[in-house]
Amino acid sequence: MTTYDTELIMPLTLTITGARSTDHHELTWYADLFARYLGAFADDESHFYIGGAKGIDSLTLLWLAGNSKSKITIVAPGTVAQQPAEARQAIDRCRERIVEIVELGAEELRTPAYHARNRWMVDRSDMVIGFPREGTEGTSGTWQTINYGAQQGKPRLIVPV
Repeated sequence: MTTYDTELIMPLTLTITGARSTDHHELTWYADLFARYLGAFADDESHFYIGGAKGIDSLTLLWLAGNSKSKITIVAPGTVAQQPAEARQAIDRCRERIVEIVELGAEELRTPAYHARNRWMVDRSDMVIGFPREGTEGTSGTWQTINYGAQQGKPRLIVPV
């Protein structure tokens, strides 16, 4: 077997990042979107890092837990208890499918803590899949994560929502 063959069968580790505001589409719209764009990566060997927040984080967690056998790690900038109720409920609902919960222990949940969490996930991933709000590229945490992945030379899949 060549190195190329080995790379083709090696499992991927992926970071998911995305908008917190997702009310502008129906849940079925997101389910179809995830089936199309996450489904290709969601196999028994893949490992997803998800930020554990509301919005895309919670929606992708629920979709992956219900539609794949991929490994799932939740990464909180502080603790899970500090996350919004929607995020905590999604984590509780998917507890048996989550292989690890990482709490980075930030005392204050401000922009630097979220950026540190995002860098932590990207540093441990082979690829970044971003679901930013439609429109121009901005300074959101989603774009910060996508751009950090680019700086690290990691492939990025950008799917506007």
